[in-house]
Amino acid sequence: MPQPSLIFIVPGRLETRTGGYEYDRRIISGLRDRGWSIQVRELEDSFPQPTAAALERADRVLSVIEDGTLVVIDGLAFGAMPEHIEHHTPRLSIVPIVHALLANEIGIDRTTAGRYEISERRALARAARIVVAGRVLFEPLAEYGVTRDRIAVVEPGTDRVPVARGSHDSGALHLVTVATLNPGKGHDVLFRALATLTGHQWRLTCAGSTTRHPQTAARLRSMLVELGLGDRVTLAGELDAPAMASLYDSADLFVLPTLSETHPLSVVEALARGLPVISTTSGAIPDLVCGSDIAGVLVAPGDVEGLASALSHVLGDASCRRRLAEGARRVRERLPTWDDAAAKMDAALWDRLARPRSHEDTKNV
Repeated sequence: MPQPSLIFIVPGRLETRTGGYEYDRRIISGLRDRGWSIQVRELEDSFPQPTAAALERADRVLSVIEDGTLVVIDGLAFGAMPEHIEHHTPRLSIVPIVHALLANEIGIDRTTAGRYEISERRALARAARIVVAGRVLFEPLAEYGVTRDRIAVVEPGTDRVPVARGSHDSGALHLVTVATLNPGKGHDVLFRALATLTGHQWRLTCAGSTTRHPQTAARLRSMLVELGLGDRVTLAGELDAPAMASLYDSADLFVLPTLSETHPLSVVEALARGLPVISTTSGAIPDLVCGSDIAGVLVAPGDVEGLASALSHVLGDASCRRRLAEGARRVRERLPTWDDAAAKMDAALWDRLARPRSHEDTKNV
């Protein structure tokens, strides 16, 4: 059997430290371990609002790929270049990885959302096979006319890591959140909630880029000053792998006040370390945190009062934290690994290779 091969296209640098790029990196590594030959092509980083130069670069990248090649494209770029997808799908086998729908991004205006929806609908209509990072995308994709038989679910995996040892700080519990500082992650909701917890001892470290959405980062820095939280909250920025491992290990509680998610890698990573989780009911979080074992407390996205109440209860009740940590340790034993994720991707891509191209692959759905 010949060695399977593909081209993997990402917007910007593959080494970018976000959950989506980590997913791409780990899938590429896992497929290579399974015998795939993979070439990575990096586009400009202006997607999903590409400049004219970025689109021209994307067209050049696609144009030189040999006919019949399997091409995997990260959804952040795929959904933003429908004309190029339509032009090249007759000769290439293109598979997008959809982490979230572009039109559902928090913080964009209605006009931009409408433009994203039209663009992504057009691009997805040309994909015979679509990989999604979570089952919660079934329904929104159905609204785009995408049937489930065209979808392969490849959820993010985890590494087998030690249980977090915690801060061992008798004075203040260490809260950790891991998310890029952007409008969708809800840092402002968390800061407002924490500002009400005057009777509890805590400190918070926020890991995640402060430069990908500088307006949000500036607003959050000002908010910390206004709320008097500057000495209790650290905006640590992007951390490399060893620093992230150390941060998780020192945590007593993981918090993600996100407004919209599919299958958040940071929650999975926290559970893999046996950390109790306080988060929202968005996406797959309820299934991860409040399934057969209860590993945390969830509130509605954007609910400052509810988040403050959940934090107050968990911070003030050591026995509650122990119960949630026990639940998290049971959950961690069932979490899929990155090898499991690579196996699912391998199967999905072999299915695409095994299916002969048809007229249905190249027309709008």
